[in-house]
Amino acid sequence: MEWENQTVLVEFFLKGLSGYPKLELLFFVLILMMYVVILLGNGTLILISILDSHLHTPMYFFLGNLSFLDICYTTTSIPSTLVSFLSERKTISFSGCAVQMFLGLAMGTTECVLLGMMAFDRYVAICNPLRYSVIMSKDSYVPMAAASWFAGLVNSTVQTAFVVQLPFCRNNVINHFSCEILAVMKLACADISGNEFIMLVATTLFILTPLLLIIVSYTLIILSILKIRSSEGRSKVFSTCSAHLTVVIIFYGTILFMYMKPKSKETFNSDTLGGTDKLISMFYGIIAPMMNPLIYSLRNKDVKEAVKLFLRRKIFNK
Repeated sequence: MEWENQTVLVEFFLKGLSGYPKLELLFFVLILMMYVVILLGNGTLILISILDSHLHTPMYFFLGNLSFLDICYTTTSIPSTLVSFLSERKTISFSGCAVQMFLGLAMGTTECVLLGMMAFDRYVAICNPLRYSVIMSKDSYVPMAAASWFAGLVNSTVQTAFVVQLPFCRNNVINHFSCEILAVMKLACADISGNEFIMLVATTLFILTPLLLIIVSYTLIILSILKIRSSEGRSKVFSTCSAHLTVVIIFYGTILFMYMKPKSKETFNSDTLGGTDKLISMFYGIIAPMMNPLIYSLRNKDVKEAVKLFLRRKIFNK
């Protein structure tokens, strides 16, 4: 441990999988492969949404933002995690931890709000198609995306600012792969009830409110689909939003399970974090961003055709 005047903590120790060198090597290979898939998959979606004029619509503009978010979100933690797996020194500076918390919170919050915006876009497209081009004009969907990013920055700035002001004493071991805000808060040697209240407010505003918008939007969408008489028509309409709905279920399902499941007294009072919690965190932080481009590619004809056209151009240009 490094100390300043014997009281100010200047670095944290990221426990991760310390003590399990074989597991660290296995996780290094798995996470590296997943990270490459995330970069390639989301990078491809961003490219085709820019290069293919057929995809210059609100839905694919939001999808491009989602892909960029996934790249940014995973890049805030995966590279440092990979380095820690291969290094004996598994520490991170206090300032580095603060930056990691800020970026992770900003990207995560932005994605929550953006998924809500995407649900509203699907609602308008299915339930009010004749006015879709008017309601979801460029003057509407660009500010909606910008508002998502702004919400992420505001939430992250406020929460990170309050956490870094907490006093940290002798315990500097974060039982996690990265500087996750809850794990860092638990190390403070002061009352964190104020921080918990701020987190509760932020959760309500930036996670539960977009979730409510998603639930209302899809309830209206399902009611609209049920009014269609032909099964072929219902299937065709539902296919336009099934990819987004799948992404929402994976993203929000993992968040709700991770942060709202009952915790035992041992979890609160000890330094141990269950393997299930770490795996869920890994799923939320890595597998979901990896699955998003695959889901949109497999369940969306426009994306499939755009990818095929993009690959053909690359092949013929060679």
